[in-house]
Amino acid sequence: MEAVLPFVVGILYATGTFLMLRRALARVLIGLALLTTGTNLLVFTAGGIVRGRPPLIEPGSEQLSPPYADPLPQAFILTAIVIGFGVLAFAVALAYRTLRDAGTEDSDELTLSEAMPEERR
Repeated sequence: MEAVLPFVVGILYATGTFLMLRRALARVLIGLALLTTGTNLLVFTAGGIVRGRPPLIEPGSEQLSPPYADPLPQAFILTAIVIGFGVLAFAVALAYRTLRDAGTEDSDELTLSEAMPEERR
Protein backbone atom coordinates (compact mmCIF):
# COMPACT_ATOMS: atom_id res chain seq x y z
CA MET A 1 0.00 0.00 0.00
CA GLU A 2 2.76 2.45 0.88
CA ALA A 3 4.51 1.76 -2.43
CA VAL A 4 1.42 2.78 -4.42
CA LEU A 5 0.67 6.05 -2.61
CA PRO A 6 3.64 8.05 -4.02
CA PHE A 7 2.46 7.20 -7.53
CA VAL A 8 -1.07 8.30 -6.66
CA VAL A 9 0.32 11.58 -5.27
CA GLY A 10 2.31 12.08 -8.48
CA ILE A 11 -0.75 11.44 -10.63
CA LEU A 12 -2.82 13.89 -8.55
CA TYR A 13 -0.09 16.55 -8.83
CA ALA A 14 0.33 16.02 -12.58
CA THR A 15 -3.41 16.11 -13.25
CA GLY A 16 -3.93 19.10 -10.98
CA THR A 17 -1.10 21.05 -12.60
CA PHE A 18 -2.39 20.18 -16.07
CA LEU A 19 -5.89 21.37 -15.22
CA MET A 20 -4.63 24.57 -13.58
CA LEU A 21 -2.89 25.50 -16.82
CA ARG A 22 -6.17 25.36 -18.79
CA ARG A 23 -8.14 28.44 -19.80
CA ALA A 24 -11.51 27.53 -18.30
CA LEU A 25 -12.03 28.61 -14.69
CA ALA A 26 -13.94 25.43 -13.80
CA ARG A 27 -10.96 23.30 -14.80
CA VAL A 28 -8.64 25.53 -12.82
CA LEU A 29 -10.81 24.98 -9.74
CA ILE A 30 -10.83 21.20 -10.24
CA GLY A 31 -7.04 21.33 -10.60
CA LEU A 32 -6.79 23.28 -7.34
CA ALA A 33 -8.90 20.64 -5.59
CA LEU A 34 -6.70 17.84 -6.97
CA LEU A 35 -3.52 19.60 -5.83
CA THR A 36 -5.00 20.03 -2.36
CA THR A 37 -5.95 16.35 -2.22
CA GLY A 38 -2.49 15.35 -3.44
CA THR A 39 -0.82 17.45 -0.76
CA ASN A 40 -2.99 15.93 1.96
CA LEU A 41 -2.18 12.44 0.72
CA LEU A 42 1.53 13.32 0.62
CA VAL A 43 1.49 14.43 4.26
CA PHE A 44 -0.46 11.31 5.18
CA THR A 45 2.10 9.12 3.42
CA ALA A 46 5.07 10.98 4.91
CA GLY A 47 3.59 10.54 8.40
CA GLY A 48 3.72 6.79 7.94
CA ILE A 49 0.92 4.31 7.73
CA VAL A 50 0.73 2.54 11.06
CA ARG A 51 -1.95 0.11 12.08
CA GLY A 52 -2.36 1.03 15.69
CA ARG A 53 -4.76 2.28 18.26
CA PRO A 54 -5.92 5.87 18.48
CA PRO A 55 -3.52 8.07 20.44
CA LEU A 56 -5.67 8.24 23.60
CA ILE A 57 -4.42 7.65 27.13
CA GLU A 58 -6.55 5.02 28.79
CA PRO A 59 -8.08 5.70 32.23
CA GLY A 60 -5.71 4.75 35.03
CA SER A 61 -2.64 4.92 32.78
CA GLU A 62 -0.05 7.70 32.61
CA GLN A 63 1.28 7.16 29.10
CA LEU A 64 0.28 5.79 25.72
CA SER A 65 0.69 2.10 25.22
CA PRO A 66 2.25 1.14 21.87
CA PRO A 67 1.45 0.69 19.05
CA TYR A 68 -0.42 3.91 18.50
CA ALA A 69 -0.93 6.17 15.51
CA ASP A 70 0.99 9.45 15.35
CA PRO A 71 -1.55 12.24 15.99
CA LEU A 72 0.46 15.09 14.42
CA PRO A 73 -0.08 14.19 10.73
CA GLN A 74 -3.74 13.53 11.45
CA ALA A 75 -4.23 16.95 13.02
CA PHE A 76 -2.25 18.65 10.25
CA ILE A 77 -4.29 16.97 7.50
CA LEU A 78 -7.57 17.79 9.23
CA THR A 79 -6.54 21.45 9.41
CA ALA A 80 -5.43 21.40 5.77
CA ILE A 81 -8.76 19.89 4.68
CA VAL A 82 -10.71 22.66 6.43
CA ILE A 83 -8.50 25.42 5.01
CA GLY A 84 -8.58 23.85 1.54
CA PHE A 85 -12.37 23.67 1.64
CA GLY A 86 -12.57 27.35 2.60
CA VAL A 87 -10.22 28.42 -0.18
CA LEU A 88 -12.06 26.28 -2.72
CA ALA A 89 -15.46 27.65 -1.63
CA PHE A 90 -14.16 31.21 -2.02
CA ALA A 91 -12.68 30.40 -5.43
CA VAL A 92 -15.97 28.86 -6.61
CA ALA A 93 -17.88 31.97 -5.48
CA LEU A 94 -15.34 34.20 -7.24
CA ALA A 95 -15.53 32.14 -10.45
CA TYR A 96 -19.34 32.22 -10.36
CA ARG A 97 -19.33 35.99 -9.93
CA THR A 98 -16.83 36.35 -12.78
CA LEU A 99 -18.95 34.14 -15.03
CA ARG A 100 -22.10 36.08 -14.15
CA ASP A 101 -20.55 39.54 -14.66
CA ALA A 102 -18.28 38.86 -17.65
CA GLY A 103 -20.39 36.20 -19.36
CA THR A 104 -17.41 33.94 -19.98
CA GLU A 105 -15.09 31.65 -18.05
CA ASP A 106 -12.26 31.73 -20.60
CA SER A 107 -9.24 33.41 -19.03
CA ASP A 108 -8.00 34.78 -22.37
CA GLU A 109 -11.33 36.48 -23.06
CA LEU A 110 -11.33 37.90 -19.53
CA THR A 111 -7.87 39.37 -20.11
CA LEU A 112 -8.95 40.91 -23.41
CA SER A 113 -12.12 42.37 -21.91
CA GLU A 114 -10.08 44.10 -19.20
CA ALA A 115 -7.73 45.63 -21.77
CA MET A 116 -10.57 46.87 -23.99
CA PRO A 117 -11.72 50.49 -23.52
CA GLU A 118 -15.11 50.95 -21.83
CA GLU A 119 -16.91 52.42 -24.87
CA ARG A 120 -15.99 49.43 -27.10
CA ARG A 121 -17.53 46.79 -24.79
